[in-house]
Amino acid sequence: MTIASHRRWAAVLGLAFTTLLQPAAAAEPRVLRYAFPIAESSFDPAQITDLYSRTLVAGILEAPLEFAFLARPTRMRPNTAAALPEVSDDFKTFTFRIKPGIYFADDPAFKGPDGRQVRRELVAADYVYSLKRHYDPRWKSGNLYLLENAGILGLSELRRRLIAEKKPFDYDAPVEGLRTLDRYSFQIRLAEPAPRFLYNFADASFTGALAREVVEFYGDKIGEHPVGTGPFRLAAWKRSSRITLARNPAYREVLYDEEAPAGDARLQAVARQFKGRRLPLLDQVVVSVIEETQPRWLSFLNEEQDLAAEVPPEFAGVAFPNNRLAPNLAKKGLLMVRYPRPEVSVSYFGMENPLVGGYEPHKVALRRAISLAVDLDREIRLVRRGQAIPAQGPIGPEVTGYDPAFKTEMSDYDLARAKALLDMHGYVDRNRDGWRDLPDGQPLLLEYHTQPDQLSRQLIEQWQKNMKALDIRIEFKTAKWPENLKSSRAGKLMMWGVGWSAAQPDGDTFLGLGYGPNKGQSNHARFDLPAFNALYARQRSLPDGPERLALMTEASKLMVAYMPYKTHVHRIQTDLAQPWVQGYHRNVYVREFWKYIDVDPALVRRGAEAAP
Repeated sequence: MTIASHRRWAAVLGLAFTTLLQPAAAAEPRVLRYAFPIAESSFDPAQITDLYSRTLVAGILEAPLEFAFLARPTRMRPNTAAALPEVSDDFKTFTFRIKPGIYFADDPAFKGPDGRQVRRELVAADYVYSLKRHYDPRWKSGNLYLLENAGILGLSELRRRLIAEKKPFDYDAPVEGLRTLDRYSFQIRLAEPAPRFLYNFADASFTGALAREVVEFYGDKIGEHPVGTGPFRLAAWKRSSRITLARNPAYREVLYDEEAPAGDARLQAVARQFKGRRLPLLDQVVVSVIEETQPRWLSFLNEEQDLAAEVPPEFAGVAFPNNRLAPNLAKKGLLMVRYPRPEVSVSYFGMENPLVGGYEPHKVALRRAISLAVDLDREIRLVRRGQAIPAQGPIGPEVTGYDPAFKTEMSDYDLARAKALLDMHGYVDRNRDGWRDLPDGQPLLLEYHTQPDQLSRQLIEQWQKNMKALDIRIEFKTAKWPENLKSSRAGKLMMWGVGWSAAQPDGDTFLGLGYGPNKGQSNHARFDLPAFNALYARQRSLPDGPERLALMTEASKLMVAYMPYKTHVHRIQTDLAQPWVQGYHRNVYVREFWKYIDVDPALVRRGAEAAP
């Protein structure tokens, strides 16, 4: 070997030795960025009902069960539970066993006897405590009706007694229907059969476990400090602006093991690609709140967002004309996923409001006339850009109880019939000012609540035109969505337009909008009709089958006849993902889809370098 060769080898060895001494470069974080159109309200499952807050919470807390991500048809499986629960033959008793060795994320609330922070294992008592929180009047749970309707033995009675005695809720009081059996087992007993009760335990934003120490440590601020056993933790939060979720270091080992439906080549390839990888695949999820549709869309086009979930309908013509991905976006490698959402968009009438509420024939006639004057075809074409179908009743698609052949007057646009109804019941122009008055001669003025975003503005423009054609005056009150929600639950709004989506594949979710005992919770209209209530109670106790479907149809017809809600449309949603987002799929019953998808930093860089 020559001297030059020796020198070259010395240089190579020296470089290698130096490299060994240097710390390895940290892997680039895998970050998913996308935007919500509506701000979060809280991170406490006992205080939230809105879709976006529930989506965030579902990534932090965990329920005992979950829906399989890729499965079609929908299928439940164990999550923190060791197996699917034992269910009695009469659908009244449910016994859960939790897997040992699951831990909460580290938090200052978890302290040992010496004051030092300790690891905290998830136990059965955490689920019992978390369910009881919905009964505690302190938290004003908007989901309480789901549990009270199920009739957990003793809990509602305990709640009423303590309210009457003006005492705080007693979490330690023994309750027949909800108790721990041992460290990892708990049991629920119901007064009536509930064949679909288990669906509630696949929704972490409702039945996810919180530790009692955490709630007591943070008190009224618990909505700002979610601590769970899920794949992510709340890392940073700027209210109504930006939320950052980071990988939870305490999350147990869970491997990707999804089964794709037969015939779906793309999802089958995804299942093979990710099989055996540890979840979550992402390091961070960064959610921005961008209420206006145009800035939100431009943010995605400018690659500031990795995912455009629910592309605003006004951009359908440029993003997916004729429901096909636009050539310029296809050339960039974007993925398009279209799906019907189990939801319904409604405008409700406050049934306790003296002007639009009530069950007398002339009050029903007013609501029906208003409904007949709503031009749904125009709304779908001009505002929703064809990304919706008319709703015939309250039940949305993709759930038990939805019948695509069901037809009612709910979708009819008939201005002549609407005017005739009003004339017949005395809603005429008595003072000759060009506007209809009430039968007693008082002014007829509708008040419709709305939000300050572009879609809401376009929708109220349609309301303005529709009511002008009917010679009815209407005014609009604008407020942020959380403010309207708070007022609505208190029964203070005359009319409001909202969407209602199902967290489980069953139409009971939608019929619950009209169930009297749900007033102030899901029943924003505060509809309370004994005949409807009886049908609703009967159908919920029956297993799925023709008898139950017949009752659900009759209940839907009553809601159409009395018109507490004007159901507008069922939306068809389209998501777009940048080419570096891998494994994307939308299961409408899996809110925490983030843990199953990946973002490749190398592809992100490549896309940035290719940008002009």
